[in-house]
Amino acid sequence: MTTIKNEKDKIIKNEEIPFSEVRVIDEEGKAVGVMSKSAAIELARTRGMDLILVAPNTQPPVVRILDYGKYKYEISKREQKAKKNQKIIEVKEMKFRIGINEHDYQTKLKHIKRFIEEGNKVKVTVMFRGRELAFTEKGKEILERISKDVADIGNVEKEPKFEGRDMWMVVKPKNL
Repeated sequence: MTTIKNEKDKIIKNEEIPFSEVRVIDEEGKAVGVMSKSAAIELARTRGMDLILVAPNTQPPVVRILDYGKYKYEISKREQKAKKNQKIIEVKEMKFRIGINEHDYQTKLKHIKRFIEEGNKVKVTVMFRGRELAFTEKGKEILERISKDVADIGNVEKEPKFEGRDMWMVVKPKNL
């Protein structure tokens, strides 16, 4: 059930509903029919409830007769549950230089593998300084070696790209 919310993230109810004619659904979910907004509000008040706008883009707009407090509580619970189930994917970054020695390479590769196993994407950057820009092939070799070394747990999402003084690529876990 989607609801229209104004700029203060507030549910539109009762007199705030901007339509003169609405389709009314009662608290059990049964259609009552199309009626004027004032008649629908009166019907909701006789039942001790509120009129809440749930589908403003239909013709005529759909409103429900509900207890406002209970409805607001249910929406907040639904949003909390959705937020809890949401997985946040971070993009970690690992920087290399073209003159990296083997031990440092293996250490950084171990970190990249750990990041991927945790479900994060990794941006691998090879930085060039000064005259190193003449050796861009060496940077490409490093990135290709990394993509081969993590091929069992990750895939290259963005192919190596040269930007400014850096060459970079993005590696993602295989299950994404």
